[in-house]
Amino acid sequence: MVRIGIIGAAGLSGRELLYLLERHEEASVELLTSSKYQGQKVNEVFPELSNYSQVFQPNEIDVAGCDLVFLAIPNQASLERVPKLLEQGVRVIDLSGAFRLRDTEVFSKFYKLSHTAPELLEEAAFGLPEFFREKISAARLVSNPGCYATGALLGLLPLGELLADLDRPPIIDAKSGVSGAGGRVEDDMTNYVSVNENFKAYKVFSHQHQPEIQQYFADLSPYRTDVTGEVIFTPHLLPVNRGILSTIYLHFRKSVDAGEIQNRFSKFADGEKFVHFMEEGCLPDLKMTLNSNRVMIGAESDESGQNWVIVTSLDNLVKGASGQAIQNMNLMFGLNETLGLL
Repeated sequence: MVRIGIIGAAGLSGRELLYLLERHEEASVELLTSSKYQGQKVNEVFPELSNYSQVFQPNEIDVAGCDLVFLAIPNQASLERVPKLLEQGVRVIDLSGAFRLRDTEVFSKFYKLSHTAPELLEEAAFGLPEFFREKISAARLVSNPGCYATGALLGLLPLGELLADLDRPPIIDAKSGVSGAGGRVEDDMTNYVSVNENFKAYKVFSHQHQPEIQQYFADLSPYRTDVTGEVIFTPHLLPVNRGILSTIYLHFRKSVDAGEIQNRFSKFADGEKFVHFMEEGCLPDLKMTLNSNRVMIGAESDESGQNWVIVTSLDNLVKGASGQAIQNMNLMFGLNETLGLL
């Protein structure tokens, strides 16, 4: 049984962890914290979590007795807390972006913070199990991927060496529900009046997931940024609660056979419990992945075979956050990767 603490358990990702861990046979939730609700019972604050009778503790509480701590707190707080947790011998899955980028200058540019624990950046495993299982399994610290990055990378990387034949940067046109863009009541961009019956692009060329996508796309593909240019990523805010749909535009130097694209995605998905590639002529929508740890992928091209559109769908709070975090936990503790998720 894995003894678990969740720091920041009352936020969107923290609560999603609680929903999912409730049915996990090898997880025992020992400690829950919330700066807003400390001293109150979980099931009184959130009646839908009726099985959790624990009291929310302050975020600074000692985590002694926990094997693993999920951090569902802001970037600055994670930067301060992670080194202390590791010193205590506790393994950590961090859902913030504090340890995703290796370049501290790039981190400072996009996160508007100075990185105070650069010595941990090389050690941190990037928590995309489809590509980093071995490192995740042995890790003390797993940096859970961003929701946009998960959808984009799983829509690109299965194409392998075909990506060397792109003659221009991939264009990732991604749309997220409000919970993926923060969803804070006090935020003018995501409050009801601003979102309802509206649709907007935001943080163009400045979103924190832009360098994350670029870093791992460069690491894991033959695409040459120095020759062809960096990935173009534009996030949009949808007036829905949850879900991310990413439409990825690719242009190849020469025609690529549909069978080749289909074969690469199908072969990749065959070995993955949470990646599903759709039949030719079918594309995913948001409802296909709602409340699941699944990523759905579809692909279409024009008659030339040079222009391809890849569409991915995922739930930003599950595969884009808490579900993927549990998938990583399962790997870290030698459990069945699907436990608590299927």
